Amino acid sequence: MNNDSKDKMLFQEFIPPTKQEWIDKANVDLKGADFDKRLVWKNLNGINLQPFYTPGDQNELLSNTGVNSKEVVNFRRIDVKDAKIANQMAIKAVQEGMNGLIFELNSSISFDSLLKNVALDKVTVSFDIKGEAGSIMSAYKSYLGTLSSEVSSIKGYVNLDVYDNYLTKGVLEEGVYSELASLINVFQEYPNFKAISLNSTIYQDSGSNQVQEMAYTLNSIVSLIEKLNDRDITAKQVFDNLHVILGVSSEYFVEIAKFRVFNSLLANVASKYDVKEFTSQLSARTSIWSKSITDANTNMLRSTTEAMSALLGNVNGIELDPYDHEFKASNDFSSRIAGNITTILKEESYFGKVANPVDGSYYIEEVSLQLAENALNLFKSVEDKGGFITNIENETIQNQIAEIRLSKIKLLSQRRVAMVGVNKYPNLMETISEKVLSSKGEVGDSKLLSPQRAGIQIEKIRYNTEHFVSEKGFRPVVEIASYGQLIMRKARAAFAFDYMGVSGFEILDEKSFKDHKEAAEKTSVSDSDIVVICSSDPDYESTGLEFIKTFRDRNPNKILLLAGYPKDIQQSMLEEGLDGFIHMKADIYKTLTEIQQKISRTIKPLEI
Repeated sequence: MNNDSKDKMLFQEFIPPTKQEWIDKANVDLKGADFDKRLVWKNLNGINLQPFYTPGDQNELLSNTGVNSKEVVNFRRIDVKDAKIANQMAIKAVQEGMNGLIFELNSSISFDSLLKNVALDKVTVSFDIKGEAGSIMSAYKSYLGTLSSEVSSIKGYVNLDVYDNYLTKGVLEEGVYSELASLINVFQEYPNFKAISLNSTIYQDSGSNQVQEMAYTLNSIVSLIEKLNDRDITAKQVFDNLHVILGVSSEYFVEIAKFRVFNSLLANVASKYDVKEFTSQLSARTSIWSKSITDANTNMLRSTTEAMSALLGNVNGIELDPYDHEFKASNDFSSRIAGNITTILKEESYFGKVANPVDGSYYIEEVSLQLAENALNLFKSVEDKGGFITNIENETIQNQIAEIRLSKIKLLSQRRVAMVGVNKYPNLMETISEKVLSSKGEVGDSKLLSPQRAGIQIEKIRYNTEHFVSEKGFRPVVEIASYGQLIMRKARAAFAFDYMGVSGFEILDEKSFKDHKEAAEKTSVSDSDIVVICSSDPDYESTGLEFIKTFRDRNPNKILLLAGYPKDIQQSMLEEGLDGFIHMKADIYKTLTEIQQKISRTIKPLEI
């Protein structure tokens, strides 16, 4: 090889295709399907993401997106009922690798007992206070005065639920602003202890999207600055004392972008107050919205991806709720697992050991830019309409969140978004008590924000089944009857198995029959309560009506369903006695609820 050939770029004789040429080729492969509908991802944040990018798509990057921290705080929450017991729990948490503690306090406590043998120069200690905070935190300040630690080594925050009660109960306590102003002055010599904590998990847990979560949090910060300015606290003091807690859900890449964007937008808002440098902190807490009661072990997987998003998004701290947090008091095992997730990601997966690893990733940068633009526009809209308090009072914010929440619930109910163990891939071997399941579906007053699980509506289906079992003494049985063309009947049987499994009914293994007559005759007199027909569309057209007629002649009451949606004969099938169709576009909540209602009408309670 000569020197001239070394200087030539590999494949330089090929002309690079343009973006339009790539799109044209994709349109050929789509065979007439709409490119935007099939390949462009339209997120509920109002962002549209292309399936590919070229060098011509380069954009400017966001600034002030934060710094990937080597010392991410791994928090464990402890509800303090007794100081000595809480101290034992704290010591155990530290021994298990936790470097952050959150104590929930309702009244004054002995900090000598609570924090005995806890090294405050190595462990971040924070407080969630329900009630009057002045005397409690004054006692904590006095306790700090007895230590020999450097004031800069004392880290943590105090959360007074500044807007939580307002958003969830409609009660705005003006006295909390005076308490915050007092705390800022009390802890002014401790630069790393934050006297203002805004817990913004309420937005995501009530069904908001990431744009709303960021925008409303920024609006609440502006409102807070205005209130504290009246109490002789400057904007610079607010930003230096600010600790923001955002929820983190399972939308992996969007959540990474969200934390980066929030850091950038917070710096943007601060600059409007002529605050160029400040020392606020940002932490993440796993979302209630993304968790489930059914197949609860999957919550561990969700928490893992959520922790990854937060770490890559440049947070200062993470609090992961135990996987069983939603339905029982967590035990040592579930708490330990929650703490270990962040530790493993930090120590074994090298999260936090590589500086800002997502910077320059075009996909994340593009998501970040679109999120930032939409969040900033929403923030400005709220401010132009009177600000945070005004938009809560006139229910604008609640209505905007409700709109997104209903869209999310609809996507789940239509199974266009998969939630493992909830609307897809149910654990058929799981037994669960009706006592831990929601019987209400969606909860909440339209004037208030109500934290809830995303799958709570579908969870009601499972509640109905478990209630039926406890009331009538047995679990309804589903029989999957397949015949005809092999590939389609197998595919539809697998679909029916998954679809009907969400109900909590007992699902029998698929039974294959030689033809429609045998299938109809045998399933009509079997011990099952529900029969699902599985075959191909051509088989339905040629034999479906005869199947239904034969079945109904022998059993007029048993519920009969069909996997698929043959448009030309569906009305005729219903007239012959078919109870309904299950298919890709069928709303699972509506369909299964109707089936449950039919079962309740056709099956009598056990005679005792």
